Amino acid sequence: MKYVFALLGLLLVFVLGYAVSNNRKDIRYKSITAMLVVQILLALLILNTSAGIMIIRVIADTFAKLMEYGITGVDFVFGGLENEGMSTFFLDVLLPIVFISVLIGILNYVKILPLIIKGIGIVLSKLNGMGKLENYVAVSAAILGQSEVFLTTKKQLDVITKRRLYTLCTSAMSAVSAAIVGAYMTMLSPQYVVVAIILNIFSALIIANLINPYKLPPEEDVTVVEELGARESFFQMISESVMDGFKVAIIVGAMLIGFIALMEMINGLFGIIFGITFQEILGYIFAPIAYVMGIPWVEAVQAGGIMATKLVTNEFVAMLSFKDIAVGLSERTVGMVSVFLVSFANFSSIGIITGAVKALNEKRGEDVAQFGLKLLYGSTLASILSAVIVGVIL
Repeated sequence: MKYVFALLGLLLVFVLGYAVSNNRKDIRYKSITAMLVVQILLALLILNTSAGIMIIRVIADTFAKLMEYGITGVDFVFGGLENEGMSTFFLDVLLPIVFISVLIGILNYVKILPLIIKGIGIVLSKLNGMGKLENYVAVSAAILGQSEVFLTTKKQLDVITKRRLYTLCTSAMSAVSAAIVGAYMTMLSPQYVVVAIILNIFSALIIANLINPYKLPPEEDVTVVEELGARESFFQMISESVMDGFKVAIIVGAMLIGFIALMEMINGLFGIIFGITFQEILGYIFAPIAYVMGIPWVEAVQAGGIMATKLVTNEFVAMLSFKDIAVGLSERTVGMVSVFLVSFANFSSIGIITGAVKALNEKRGEDVAQFGLKLLYGSTLASILSAVIVGVIL
């Protein structure tokens, strides 16, 4: 039965994508099929083989150790603020992002990350027939994050078409930043975090190929990128990476304070007026989508509520809510919802990506603002697609 729902889930994604496609005759169906097959094989490898499980264990242990190293710095500065035996989310989950941000800065500075990103991007371009720049951004966004990735492509912003810009932004919004992967792993199972990051690279390109297909002239298929940190000293790079990581931690913390408090107030008001919380209403609205994706109807309302919470707030708020109810859900539902949550696809990201591009190029920032809602639509479909693929395997 799960395979029937998997087909229904895939059909849902493709119907919703095809319905808003701006150039249906240029959709590359062979490329989409090839990427779907690769997604299924990768998900199968990661989730259902001893080698994949071992890789996940190594990755999870590595990030756990990095979080521990990060906490040593936090304890030195903030030691004594915690109650004995208690854990503080800001201190133990968010602030270690600073240390991981430094490591990413170092790997980028010594040109290990750019080499890996470019290599994977070239291989992907052979698979899907899309431009080198599109594939470069799809891979690099999964490591650098939705804002930072545009710093490496600012030379291209002036010359790429609006359609190519949409594809780049879809990949950026469908990705996450490696700096906060460790934080995700404190709330979700590491195997689902890792598989989501990988699947989202393909899902974003598939959805972009469906909604926004175009033929790219060979002379335009070039990749000109800036190496982050290439023009500054090593210790200047470390200092900037520290501040970048700290800004991320502060911003996420502030958003959590605001969104969680706002959600609680709205839930309280809806409970008094209607006798049902706002999240429960969102759950009923999204339940049919969750059901078609392959989530059992008895769990669809809860799953739909979490999915909707992520869309209207952010993934951290949704993950914290999901952590409280995941114990009572089936493993398949937990896996699918977890994968759906691992991306930046939410309303606030429209402003973040628009601001990031606008800071580098005023005109292109206005272009991003114009297709902002369609960008959220596409990246949400990408999250649904990744979740459906995992549902096939579990």
